[in-house]
Amino acid sequence: MPLSSGFAVPEFQAVRDLFESFLGNDPQYSAQVSVYRAGTKVVDLTGGHRLTKDSITGAYSCSKGVAAFVIALLVQDGLLDLDRTVAHYWTDFAAHGKEAITVRQALSHRAGLLGLEGGLALSEFTTAEAARKLAGTAPLWRPGTTFGYHALTIGIIMEELCRRVAGSSLQDMYASRIRRPFGIDFFLGLPEDQEPRYRDVLYDVDPGQPWLDPLGLEGLNGNAAVSTVMELPNHRVIRKHGMSSAGGVGSAEGLARLYAAATTGLDGGPAFLAPATISTMSEEQVWGAGPRVRARQRLCGGLHEAPPQPQLRQPPGVRPRRRQCSAGLCRPRLRSRVRLHSRDAGGGPNAGPCTPAGPCGTAGGGHRRAARAVGTYPRVGLSICSIFDAPLG
Repeated sequence: MPLSSGFAVPEFQAVRDLFESFLGNDPQYSAQVSVYRAGTKVVDLTGGHRLTKDSITGAYSCSKGVAAFVIALLVQDGLLDLDRTVAHYWTDFAAHGKEAITVRQALSHRAGLLGLEGGLALSEFTTAEAARKLAGTAPLWRPGTTFGYHALTIGIIMEELCRRVAGSSLQDMYASRIRRPFGIDFFLGLPEDQEPRYRDVLYDVDPGQPWLDPLGLEGLNGNAAVSTVMELPNHRVIRKHGMSSAGGVGSAEGLARLYAAATTGLDGGPAFLAPATISTMSEEQVWGAGPRVRARQRLCGGLHEAPPQPQLRQPPGVRPRRRQCSAGLCRPRLRSRVRLHSRDAGGGPNAGPCTPAGPCGTAGGGHRRAARAVGTYPRVGLSICSIFDAPLG
């Protein structure tokens, strides 16, 4: 008897077989996996005791990818020029030597604004007040000379640019231009009537974790009024306001459908991003060893496939012993293989490959265990997303 519910078309039976093996080997494993191929759903699976098909949960930095679709629309509409300075749209941003930072640099994590001394209240992150405070902050390095993952502040930058050029919040634009028209089960701002569907993120921070200097790069990067950024989605105020850097809530099917709608279109319809926009947003901006991690960075995370890189994982002493992860990845012109990858929660830029990643992603139970090829398919757009919970093994 299958341990999972849902379906996988015959060509993707290997995906279900792998998923079933995870469920059989680990009674604590719970997951959703969804795949769209050329705009048609071909896999939609749920398993484990914590999640149902209707469950939604926090997706951490996959939220950046969802928000970056809004940025892509602003670029496509001609409202935002990547090579203009941020200060052209947001005058106060020029303070403390930031006048030459371009939108392209800011959205590829090169502005040097990893965090704010003193942090922000949870209710502040999506407000103009957060943007005012960030605009008045001096960069940690000469802007444009290196990069470092802006875990929370990239959301403030994206949101304020949207307010300045479109006259509405990023969250409202996402809902009106993307979520509602395409029936996407992923929220930047969870309505009260959807709260019963929410499942808390599970985490268990290692008690042996070393003290984190709040004024160091890591401390600034996760400087929110919580004991750990892992708990962010579990706060109603974060879910309600839809913090675009880490407060998105949804299902695996919602993420996969979103990536398919953006890059291949749904059920024969057109994609909402033009090929030129996809090309622009997926262009690699920087590669190398920054102050925090060694990584590739695209715009807002980018539309791309990020190869698994061990150096993006946290060291053993600071990794949570229980993790809930989510990821998304898009390959609009898939030529070879599809692989399921899982990432440690908080283990690297954008929790893996998910920022308008297009259609392919997973999350959950152990990088080595999950990173396996599951098939070779024709050259078509593929969208795979997964959200799952599993203890460290």
